[in-house]
Amino acid sequence: MKKSYKWVVLITLISSLLLAGCSPDQRAKEDGKTEIVLSGWGGTPTEAKLLSQTLEDFEKIHPDIKVKHDVIADQYMDILKTRLIGGTGPDVFYLDAFEAPALIETGVLEPLDKYVNDEFDVADFEKPMLQAFQQKGKTYGFPKDYSTLSLFYNEKMLKEAGVEVPKTWDELQEAAKKLTKDGVYGFGVTPELARLYFLAESRGGQVMTGNKASFASKEVTDGLQSIFDMRLKEKSAGQPNEVGADSGIEMFGQGKAAMVFEGNWAIPYLRDTFPDVSYGTAEVPIVEGKKRTMAFTVAYVMNKDSEHKEAAWKLIEYLTGKEGMKTWTSKGYALPTRKSVAKELGFESDPLRGSLVKGASYATVWQDGPYLPIAVTNFNNQFLSAYLGEQPLQKALEKAQKQANKEITINE
Repeated sequence: MKKSYKWVVLITLISSLLLAGCSPDQRAKEDGKTEIVLSGWGGTPTEAKLLSQTLEDFEKIHPDIKVKHDVIADQYMDILKTRLIGGTGPDVFYLDAFEAPALIETGVLEPLDKYVNDEFDVADFEKPMLQAFQQKGKTYGFPKDYSTLSLFYNEKMLKEAGVEVPKTWDELQEAAKKLTKDGVYGFGVTPELARLYFLAESRGGQVMTGNKASFASKEVTDGLQSIFDMRLKEKSAGQPNEVGADSGIEMFGQGKAAMVFEGNWAIPYLRDTFPDVSYGTAEVPIVEGKKRTMAFTVAYVMNKDSEHKEAAWKLIEYLTGKEGMKTWTSKGYALPTRKSVAKELGFESDPLRGSLVKGASYATVWQDGPYLPIAVTNFNNQFLSAYLGEQPLQKALEKAQKQANKEITINE
């Protein structure tokens, strides 16, 4: 299916959603202000309050600009694409790094480099997060926040088992064996590529090569083999649904896993849901002699067809600038992509968040070209089957790769 046809199909499928959009001529300057629309997905009540405060601060500094905050609660990318195609797209919107390569290719984003001045201090951003929104020498978005993965460990369980916090992958495997007992897994695994991507590429293999899936290589299989050994041979690793949990962090909070890999989102969750759990965090153990982790990040980007580009840039500049980012990340629900803000807020030295911040400089961002969204669906389906012992890992990845590349070819 050609890209142009694919977009037509998308419009046909959800064209009714266009009615929910806001066309440029509807943005009347009733009070002499320029109205711009900011679209994004929802969040927790605390996050909504923080964003509202940040937008209020922006409007005080720029009294001639009014920001209309548009929350797309479901099917975010489908609705957003439909509005962009139909000419009713927002001026500024959230873009996940995972979706960025494909959307950049369509040409709907405004390159932002020409708007930037020295005071904006681009060098202050964590480099991997910034690079996720750059392509062919152009910057299409500035990251608003992120999270890496860290090792979350139950302090009581490790102490009782006489286990030190593992610093290498071999140490993690040995610790998991000692910690597995009485219905508790030493290591809780979320069996999906987003969490294991760094491990898949740890032996020199690549998940994607030249916009094609290449994860059935021996190198990738070897990189993932230890996770299978921990579950199928050593019986020291398990997944959430094996203990009646919906997620890795719930598994950890329930005391069914002594260690898990999780992100910043887990800290407020554990505080609110499992306040009695005593835990610590550490950087992901070194794999094949190298520090590795994943990063998940989102940027503010500008609609290339915006009729209010100057005002749109002022909003992006503030939201990803030092003051706006400080307000948005002040409660720790998200980590600031600016190093100076992380330092000012004390996150780099925080006992729980410090390991997450340390991982930012060397993290692999969850992104790998325009067709990773197709590849990951096929990978996860077959990978889980292998993880459950239903088929060999190599066979599972070969089947997944073949189907993924078939679908990618259709969509090229």
